[in-house]
Amino acid sequence: CAGSNFLPKVHIALYEACVLEGNYTKGRRIMSAMLPLMRVLEQGGKFVQSVKYGCELAGLRPGPSRLPLQPLTSEEMSELETVISTLNTEITKIIDGDGDAKT
Repeated sequence: CAGSNFLPKVHIALYEACVLEGNYTKGRRIMSAMLPLMRVLEQGGKFVQSVKYGCELAGLRPGPSRLPLQPLTSEEMSELETVISTLNTEITKIIDGDGDAKT
């Protein structure tokens, strides 16, 4: 997932759960938490812009998208910010064991 450019800890957690720990239940929970991010990245034809904005939020400097790509609207930026915040909260719960119950 392109989100690994700006959320490496989340993607590493998925790898560790599935490959290193063999904990596929935990891996499925992490992947389920990632689905809203994937939806936002892949909807509306603004994949590159969304990834670049995610990188900006992570403190990276990806530079602007080139024409003919248009920048994200403030609503699209806000949605991505919300999804990232929620994802980080969910992943922390899963990793820390607060979300061990099957859902």
